[in-house]
Amino acid sequence: MILFKRIKIRTYEMGLLFREGEFGGLLTAGTHWLFDPFGKIQVDVVSQRDPWLTHAFLDQIIKSGALANRAIVLDLKDTERALVWIENRFSHVLPAGQYAYWTGQKNVRVEVVDIRQVRFEHELGKVIARSPFSAKLLEVSTVQRDHAGVLFIEGRYVDTLSPGEYAFWKGPADAKVVEVDLRETMVDVSGQEIMTADKVTLRLNAAVTYKIVDPRKAVTQTDDVRQALYRETQLVLRAVVGVRELDVFLTEKDSVAKEIEDNVRSRAGELGLALSSVGIRDVILPGEMKDLMNKVTEARKAAEANLVARREETAAIRSQANTAKLLAESPTLMRLRELEVLEKIAVAGKLNIILGDKSLGDKGLAEKVINLL
Repeated sequence: MILFKRIKIRTYEMGLLFREGEFGGLLTAGTHWLFDPFGKIQVDVVSQRDPWLTHAFLDQIIKSGALANRAIVLDLKDTERALVWIENRFSHVLPAGQYAYWTGQKNVRVEVVDIRQVRFEHELGKVIARSPFSAKLLEVSTVQRDHAGVLFIEGRYVDTLSPGEYAFWKGPADAKVVEVDLRETMVDVSGQEIMTADKVTLRLNAAVTYKIVDPRKAVTQTDDVRQALYRETQLVLRAVVGVRELDVFLTEKDSVAKEIEDNVRSRAGELGLALSSVGIRDVILPGEMKDLMNKVTEARKAAEANLVARREETAAIRSQANTAKLLAESPTLMRLRELEVLEKIAVAGKLNIILGDKSLGDKGLAEKVINLL
């Protein structure tokens, strides 16, 4: 029958003594002889090189007070978490519960955090959030460059976040970050069939260029700000174009685009947007209307060409009448004109002059020609 039990504890170990299932104390480094004739003593030897003490009867061990000055003891409430550093390096995050860390072999530091402040902020926040041991307790959200994050906690707006990395405690409240793009964006409003005031159906393609200037409004005023802007532009196009006749719309397209932009801009401001431009890109007419417009344009151009020709003819006739009047009133000018004509004829080629027979009464004409020469 063995009366004594020999227990060897090394310098980096600690013995946990139990008698009949009840914690009886700690055994430090050395050789221990325990009187145990009935085998009711149990010693669990644990290494302090692993600072985290885990045991099925940890609550008894802590309650006994035996760990005082030998270990860091934690009793975390539901609203608390603990950040653990070992040898000045971040190790892990602890949820609610009881914990003990030996301090004899390694340098252990523990920081208790109140998670009722759902957003986790720490000078080493990035190191802690990126640790694989933190994923179960921390939710990490990243806001990309040229974006903004709209933070909601329990469905209520809390803050607008600039680009960066943010962490939130899981459990106490639901935290959600909605990321929005702050860069300039274009919305195509294409294939809009609109009937003008004179019952002509045409198809319009418009483009709206915008950027988000108030992320909170862009997220809270509508479920999809891009779709809301698209619908608003549709309605404004129909309202502005539908009250104009086709000819008026085509001739005043720039002013129509300006009116559309003014109407859309006011609504865009309510959605947290700033418009850069609103323009009508294409106006597509039905095939038969296009043929008719071509015929009208062709007829108008033909009429304009005919009018120009008539104006030129009238001007030419008026000029000839004025010249004749001047020649009639001034014999000298008439004489000079006759000489210019003869000169042109002489330069152009051979001059043949045929005079009539005097017996036929052409004597006066022949003499006049001779006098001219």
